[in-house]
Amino acid sequence: MDYDRFLSIIQREAGVDRQAAEAAARATLRTLAERLSNGQTRDLAEQLPPEAARWLPVGHQREKFHADEFLRRVAEREGTDVQTAERHAVAVFAALSRAVTAKEFEDAVSELPKDFWPLIEKGRRPEVPVMPYEEFLSRVADRAGLDEEGARRAAEAVLETLAERIAGGEVRDLIKELPPELGPALERGKERTHGVARAMSLDEFLALVAEREGVSVDQAREHARAVLSTVGDAVTEKEFHDLTSELPRVYIEEFAHA
Repeated sequence: MDYDRFLSIIQREAGVDRQAAEAAARATLRTLAERLSNGQTRDLAEQLPPEAARWLPVGHQREKFHADEFLRRVAEREGTDVQTAERHAVAVFAALSRAVTAKEFEDAVSELPKDFWPLIEKGRRPEVPVMPYEEFLSRVADRAGLDEEGARRAAEAVLETLAERIAGGEVRDLIKELPPELGPALERGKERTHGVARAMSLDEFLALVAEREGVSVDQAREHARAVLSTVGDAVTEKEFHDLTSELPRVYIEEFAHA
């Protein structure tokens, strides 16, 4: 995840502008570093964007304080009240949980006492029912005028290419909310780029989809619209916002007509 995406999650979750989101991230991460062991702080920093990782210094004596002291320190660093600091800290935990692997996030929060859990849980992505695979394919088929096999090929081609275009963390989030049968296509795309988002123009994106699906570029465009519209049906509003925030405006304008 890059720094802009990290801050955009905090902005959305806390309802603040970029400057306030950056202040919240700085105050929360610096205070979190005081509460975690040096080894855990270092592990978190390795998975965060460098601009955010600098707020997780190591080499300090670990302090064992509770959530109320945590929020007091965050508020003091931000120059705000504790209630506001709590809302901002929840937003930072939400961004943190999406920026690092699930294992790394769980390793970090396992070092915190139980009274931190309300802050952490408010930031977690909610569990949502997963759309059945057959229903996903049926919606793609209806939108694109395909049979079930054609809808399957279209869905896999579009999602594999999409997984190359977005960051690995976002691919993991999609895998959690989409039918498990679509997971292998997303994993193939992620593995091809090692989880690093690959810049590609809309024309390059559609050409790759067409090649993988064995159709024309015009057909690939219609199929991509159908698949991405169905993704919007299948995932939470928050997840779809996170996904589209990683795509250039030209993609959004193209697929908004789905």
